Amino acid sequence: MSVPAVDGSTAGAEQAAVAEVAAWAVGLAALARRLGPRFARAEPRGRVLAYLQALLGPAARKNGWQVAEAAGDATPYGVQHLLGRADWDAEAVRDDLRAYVVERLSDPAAVLVVDETGFLKKGTKSVGVQRQYSGTAGRVDNCQIGVFLAYATPHGHAFLDRALYLPQGWADDAARRAEAGVPTAVTFRTKPQLARAMLERVLDAGTPAGWVTGDEVYGGDRRLRGWLESRAQPFVLAVRATEPLWYAAAGGPRQVGAAAIAAGLGAARWERLSAGAGAKGPRLYDWAWADLARLDAPGRGHWLMVRRSLADPAEVAYYVAFGPAGTALAELVRVAGLRWSVEAGFEAAKGEVGLDQYEVRKWDAWHRHITLALLAHAYLATTRAQAATASPLLPPAPPGGSLAAFRRRRGRSSP
Repeated sequence: MSVPAVDGSTAGAEQAAVAEVAAWAVGLAALARRLGPRFARAEPRGRVLAYLQALLGPAARKNGWQVAEAAGDATPYGVQHLLGRADWDAEAVRDDLRAYVVERLSDPAAVLVVDETGFLKKGTKSVGVQRQYSGTAGRVDNCQIGVFLAYATPHGHAFLDRALYLPQGWADDAARRAEAGVPTAVTFRTKPQLARAMLERVLDAGTPAGWVTGDEVYGGDRRLRGWLESRAQPFVLAVRATEPLWYAAAGGPRQVGAAAIAAGLGAARWERLSAGAGAKGPRLYDWAWADLARLDAPGRGHWLMVRRSLADPAEVAYYVAFGPAGTALAELVRVAGLRWSVEAGFEAAKGEVGLDQYEVRKWDAWHRHITLALLAHAYLATTRAQAATASPLLPPAPPGGSLAAFRRRRGRSSP
């Protein structure tokens, strides 16, 4: 279907759309050039653009053979060289990813979202793989786990950082480490410890961010919460019902479980608020909150926040929040509701740019593919945001993640 222009000229609107899509391709080339100084040789420097184009292309799968085919190669040797043997630093490119996202989506009220996702794998050779719980699969399975940090703003959301979780068994096995190319400096770190390292990098880089949020894996780590408090960094982190929290009870401050505190909240403390827009409208829940007893935090508040389902009042979730004194409950609810953005990001990055479709086994190759896939996703996310803002005549995003396919569709006439 053609998109009519404001002046009624369908042809004018089509030309504008085609020009806009051409600009998207130019922008991708500019992003690849930006990465150029990270590569010691010209061949991988040129290949990175082809890799990003293939990740954004129409192929149903983004494995080595199909990425090579999209790049015009007869074999996947060049792709394998880029990911496995070429001389470049994925950590430096990760820093470029962060700078690129912040340049385009920066907002002082942005929320940093920590979460993990699983990558199902066969065999035992892929670095970090073992039978472990994967939220992606909803069960214990043979998989790798990656911890990610996303940046959610009113303009859009994209990823800033990533880390492969190396289980204790892997970290302690010298032979497996050597075979998978795990650097000697890498030691076992829990998922919250990986999250803290990523948050520290992002915050030390001056990334504008009003809040941090995450699920129980991260909210249940008191050291992570304490570290965020020490930086005066506001957060809303989910915790389990049994999480012990300091509460001003009748006999003085003492540790009380989150669910026990919630049980004492009267009906007047509950308020119906939206946690953001969902596919079927506002995501409405009943919410209540209570002050927590904390010391040495002038001008700051600590709260337990409770979320109750409208459909099933027995379905309750708990959050610990820390932020400026006087913060409204609605603001804490907004932050908690933005955790969905990382889930949407995983879905888009896996479905559109092949985040989980790699065929690599070693440490460096995993981080290289993941970083380039996050760059492709960031380009798509920021292009969506720009297109939605700049031109109401254009769709908000290239459908299916394919710039090439969208260019072909927009360039042809209506049936």
